[in-house]
Amino acid sequence: MRIKKSSALGLAALVAGGLFSGTAAAQATGGSPSPCEPSARACVDLATQQAWLQQDGGTTYGPVPLTAGKPGAETPPGTFQVQWKDADHHSGEFDAPMPNAVFFTNTGIAFHEGSLQQQSNGCIHLSSAASEQFFGSLQPGDEVQVLPQDRV
Repeated sequence: MRIKKSSALGLAALVAGGLFSGTAAAQATGGSPSPCEPSARACVDLATQQAWLQQDGGTTYGPVPLTAGKPGAETPPGTFQVQWKDADHHSGEFDAPMPNAVFFTNTGIAFHEGSLQQQSNGCIHLSSAASEQFFGSLQPGDEVQVLPQDRV
């Protein structure tokens, strides 16, 4: 298990990273409202390639960019629950690291740190900072809502 970094350092990294991408306020404080139901703790919009964390119906983090499953390995839409987490997971199937993995299906789909330029094999790739935030915020049993690509 990784040792948690200071929350002040994490916030500084979010703000510093956001200054270059224009999203500091949204990432640090919770920006635009998510399109998901208030019961969802994590929201994924496959149409806009964005994700949020929320609590009690309000956005607490996001939107943040993501990449999802490539053709033939699409990320499934639907409502799921976080199953388990592993800070240092390694995929045996794809022989690939999956830092900050938060698994939310029984078929191995997870949020994790990954490329924001290359589509995944079904998982939700997040930036390093976003994957740390999702890993630290989500707990087994939390609801994850994944909205379909063609909803817009």
